[in-house]
Amino acid sequence: MRILFITSNRIGDAIQSTGILSALIERHPGAQVTVAAGAVSAPLFKALPELDRLFVMKKRPYAGHWRELWRAAIGTHWDLVVDLRASKFSWAVRCRRSLTVASKLDDEPRVLELARLIGQEIDPPAPRVWLSEEHEREAATVLPDGVPVLAVGPTANWIGKTWMPERFGELIQRLTAPDGAIPGARIAVFGAPGEEAQAAPLLEALPGNKTIDLIGKLDLLSSAACLQRCAFFVGNDSGLMHLSAAVGTPTLGLFGPSSERRYGPWGKHCGYIRTPETLDEIVNQPGYHHTLPKSWMSNLLVEDVEAAAVALLSKLALASGTSRQ
Repeated sequence: MRILFITSNRIGDAIQSTGILSALIERHPGAQVTVAAGAVSAPLFKALPELDRLFVMKKRPYAGHWRELWRAAIGTHWDLVVDLRASKFSWAVRCRRSLTVASKLDDEPRVLELARLIGQEIDPPAPRVWLSEEHEREAATVLPDGVPVLAVGPTANWIGKTWMPERFGELIQRLTAPDGAIPGARIAVFGAPGEEAQAAPLLEALPGNKTIDLIGKLDLLSSAACLQRCAFFVGNDSGLMHLSAAVGTPTLGLFGPSSERRYGPWGKHCGYIRTPETLDEIVNQPGYHHTLPKSWMSNLLVEDVEAAAVALLSKLALASGTSRQ
């Protein structure tokens, strides 16, 4: 069984597609999988046990990246081509069966939309991340066992989705205080290379002896392995939020000018909180544009985010039969 799986360039979108990939592999034991993904998201699939080839789609002028993929794929007779970019690529190669996302339905979770593609919308497969022993060993070095770790994701791919650094700082202080939800926790601040300037105000405000700066320090799968070792994640709507959810860490996503229904973190261990304004109210207000260098999250209050974090942790503690001190 040869499967060609064409997924997204954005990390969050690619993570949300991993559930159906996992389900397809379970349906077809021994399948050989070729994953085609953008340069940013491709590393997510490096440790996939069934991986035959990882094709990195580096964007080229005049759709040159599609021509490169076609040259790589045309010599194979594929049993299944899964195209999550809604292209006509499956028409250009030999394949027995193809599955293509036909449209973007903004009124339902992306995970559910993808599950419908493989006929599994009743019990949609959750996103997951495949890790190697090397990544897990590196994570154990970066975040050794002992004191619990609060993971924070203060960055995003555009400024409008970012909560203010001073509010993250106050939230962290509350959550890690002796009477907080995660008393005495260390703080691990995550982010991608190039996001150092975004994270700098928060890092400068945090206590150095309790803070671990991981902005741009780890590759994608090492970040996932580190997130897996954390007690809780709180952060903006971002690829990191989805990465945390996919490795099973209790995850709280913060939303403003993006859709929590469409892109909220997936799983019973996850939750979200958004601004008092709806998405429509934000994007339809005079002067709104997503390229403006300002946050549209100013009305999201620290006490409300803290309450959401405490509620999620309490729910998970109750479900596991443990109590939170």
